[in-house]
Amino acid sequence: MSYRVLVVDDSAAMRGFVRRVLDLSGFDVGDVFEARDGLEALAILDENPIDVVLTDINMPRMNGEELMLHLRDDIDLQDVPVLVLSADSSEARVGRMLAAGARGYLPKPLSPERLREELDRVMGASS
Repeated sequence: MSYRVLVVDDSAAMRGFVRRVLDLSGFDVGDVFEARDGLEALAILDENPIDVVLTDINMPRMNGEELMLHLRDDIDLQDVPVLVLSADSSEARVGRMLAAGARGYLPKPLSPERLREELDRVMGASS
């Protein structure tokens, strides 16, 4: 089964990097959608079935924490697994994101192996 992935980051370069890491990870990726912030992510989620969201935290308009809260409160989206990808790995930030509903938290820079491990864990838990 190929998974539909949504990558949310305000940096086009980082979205491209995450795509490359996904390719290198060996995870069974089908369609990959991209959003520049939480608002674009919600619009994509409204129009497309997504299997997993990979989101940054610090973004304009709607950040990753606000996106998590919207997903948690939306009956149609609350079961979509989310992995947070962020350079901010402070204990307080990680705790807030997990409390908001994130299924995992990976510090940047990403490695293909670690991303694959987390995706396998999260997608195994969600099926």
